[in-house]
Amino acid sequence: MLSRSSLGEANVFVTLLTSDLGLVRARVQGLRRSGAKLAASLTTFAESTVVLVRGKESWRVAGAVLEEDWFARLGSAEPRMRTARVSSLLLRLVAGEANDQKLFPIIRGFFQALATLPEDSHEAAEILAALRVLRALGLDAGEIQGEASAFTESLLAEVLKERMQYISRINNGIAASGL
Repeated sequence: MLSRSSLGEANVFVTLLTSDLGLVRARVQGLRRSGAKLAASLTTFAESTVVLVRGKESWRVAGAVLEEDWFARLGSAEPRMRTARVSSLLLRLVAGEANDQKLFPIIRGFFQALATLPEDSHEAAEILAALRVLRALGLDAGEIQGEASAFTESLLAEVLKERMQYISRINNGIAASGL
């Protein structure tokens, strides 16, 4: 789950990144009520198995089971800020829904890297994740080493060596998006 916003008194509008459907925005009824069954499964940066139902106008979340609480696993504020920046970039670049299955492994691999790798490699992971998101959305034509979900220490060391080139490519991709 990448974001959530209030919708009326007790309902919430969530943005989910799924492995099957890509980026999906859905309504969740009663999530803000105390004791809501789905509350733990639908926190920001939670990875959950979600049951989605397509309505006339939008998706609705009918059920969810928490698989991984990335917010808790990330621990300190610094990795959480990095996940928020990459997630915000993705949400800014995708105005509606995107049936792009390439985005999920990038974000999941990025979250896993921040939760497991030493802090000195987090900057490189953020740079690599941002560039991979731009590439998946067609806003970068350059080469990127490794699979979409790969955030190995050796790959991140290479990213740090070419840091300025990668940041330039990110800035060019954002400029090409018109945002």
